[in-house]
Amino acid sequence: MNRTTLSLIAGATALAAVTGFAALTAPAASGGGTAKTAARLPVEQTRLLCPEPSTSDIAETSYTSFTPVAQGASGSGKAELTAASAQSADGSQTGSGSATGSGSGKSGKGTKDKKQSNAPTVTPKEPGTPVTGAGSGADLPALIGTATGRFAPGWTVQETTQIAAGSGRGLLGTNCTAPDTQFWFPGAGTAGSRTDYVHLTNPDDSAATVDIEMYGKDGNLKSTVGEGITVQPHSSEPILLSTLTSAREADLTVHVSARSGRVAAAVQALDDKLGGDWLAASTDPAGSLVMPGIPKDATDVRLVAFVPGDADADLKVRLSSPSGLITPAGNETLHVKSGMTTAVDLGDVTRGEAGSLVLTPSGTPVPVVAALRVVRGKGDKQETAFIPATAPVGTRASVAGNTAKGTTLALSAPGGSATVKVTASAGSEGGTAVTKEYTLKGGTTQDVDAPVPSGLKGTYALTVEPVSGGPVYAARTLETTTEGVPAFTVQTLPDDRGTVAVPEANQDLSVLLKK
Repeated sequence: MNRTTLSLIAGATALAAVTGFAALTAPAASGGGTAKTAARLPVEQTRLLCPEPSTSDIAETSYTSFTPVAQGASGSGKAELTAASAQSADGSQTGSGSATGSGSGKSGKGTKDKKQSNAPTVTPKEPGTPVTGAGSGADLPALIGTATGRFAPGWTVQETTQIAAGSGRGLLGTNCTAPDTQFWFPGAGTAGSRTDYVHLTNPDDSAATVDIEMYGKDGNLKSTVGEGITVQPHSSEPILLSTLTSAREADLTVHVSARSGRVAAAVQALDDKLGGDWLAASTDPAGSLVMPGIPKDATDVRLVAFVPGDADADLKVRLSSPSGLITPAGNETLHVKSGMTTAVDLGDVTRGEAGSLVLTPSGTPVPVVAALRVVRGKGDKQETAFIPATAPVGTRASVAGNTAKGTTLALSAPGGSATVKVTASAGSEGGTAVTKEYTLKGGTTQDVDAPVPSGLKGTYALTVEPVSGGPVYAARTLETTTEGVPAFTVQTLPDDRGTVAVPEANQDLSVLLKK
């Protein structure tokens, strides 16, 4: 995540960071002396972008907006989602539709204007209580979200789509993401059975210029088609990956980089036989990576890794299980050549137990990105989800859209032991929040018996907060059964960056007199 720090002037600080864009103004410092240790204060603005959910006429999509209660947050504010602007055939904007309902109103200006009128209404009233919205069919637009004041710290929005049949059928879910300038997506594909799109959404007032690069098993799939893509202000563009290259490969790494401006990016990976899901970006390239929350009944797990730099990487591959770290037989190590996508089939590596995949350097650390493609079911009743390498929970992380049944929370402590607090929020339609604590042994992963709000009505959010010990990684699985298919989707829980460090500073006019 890129961060922008504005200048420190006369003891007042304004910082821009956190989930895309978060601004906070510190109170003026008083007294003399030097600057003290930076305090962590709640952010005051957050931006999130939700991709266009589906092109299927039978898609059913729900949105859940949630902000955890944060101490010290502003007493005012709001959170809202508005439709990304439609684009006419010549690329000009046709308006910036607002979230006015989930009906099927028509504007008379074409399909994209219709999508704007179908934007769902998702307007939370209080932090700590989720609110939901819904829509159906292929006419739902991409959404641009802004939360301010008390709704900004830790704001999260879950987009979940259920498709009963057709390419990509199953359960597709994603956390709406923050704008940035670079994204890595190991696990995309252009094989014959795949229809993968990269969705680019620009929340700002000026156009963004974006390059899309793809790397296969033999290196860069050179193409000029993916260079200099313009994403107009307040708009979203889905790009079909197979139109950027003639290569047909099952395992690709996609690199999205903004030459100017910033965008949010997500890959929608659809398969004719294995269903589909959203592939979120891998965490920033690092020498060690964790992919938490592999479902215990996974029938096939495929690891896809890529090295962005000039040096090859040699990695140890281990599974964090309920009993500790295990080395998968036959897949003890992984060699990843620089600039080339490497994929390895781990099979049913979890063997009926909760698990997280842990990659560590076997020699000199080399930054790597990675993701897992996970399959559940057998024969023609299979479904797919993706687990990208993710950052640890850090201070706090939340995930929304949970139900009383069909929700699994996986917690992993691949290093030292840790104690974790998990809070189930109030329900979207009623219920009282509940909190539990869990102790994790070092090296283990557990599917915990997550709390459920008492008297739950509707859906709820889970907030994870490490209390003590080593780093904790987390993932949430939603599952249902559609036409006999074990449909599911997995979202990781990196730190929500709901606070920002604000140094205490004192006014010193003498600096103006120094030569």
